[in-house]
Amino acid sequence: MNHFINKPSSAFIAASWVALLIGASAYFIGLFNAQMLLNEKGYYLVIILYGLFSAVSLQKVVRDRLEGLAVTQIYYGLCWASSVICVVLLAIGLWNATLTLSEKGFYMMAFLLSLFGAVAVQKNIRDLEYYRKFNQPPELGNYNFKSLADDSNASDKEET
Repeated sequence: MNHFINKPSSAFIAASWVALLIGASAYFIGLFNAQMLLNEKGYYLVIILYGLFSAVSLQKVVRDRLEGLAVTQIYYGLCWASSVICVVLLAIGLWNATLTLSEKGFYMMAFLLSLFGAVAVQKNIRDLEYYRKFNQPPELGNYNFKSLADDSNASDKEET
């Protein structure tokens, strides 16, 4: 496997976090201020939490497969199914909700922005970890300088 990877730019890292925070914050603030029953609010809360988890899990298994790590077909399929189910459940809930069309659009867009942000943040975290692992020089603390000096003295003696 190729161990070369570009470090994500600071701008993309910031944009990813902003997308996640703005999307999730807007969704949660809208949910808090919504004029709906508590059980409806609970439904929408569980949908976004499930959606964020499934999106991050899907990103992880797709990346694992690209890197040649073992991922079972059933788990891969479950991650895809979970991500699709979350979007479908939100769409069904909004279709049947007694909200205005603009409110429905607001929830859907905040939800999708949150999912995108979660995937991008997860990707950046993994890319940075991968970059640190394979692209940084070894630490000086890992060397035994006394044994290096002994080896150089031994080679000096052999030359004379």
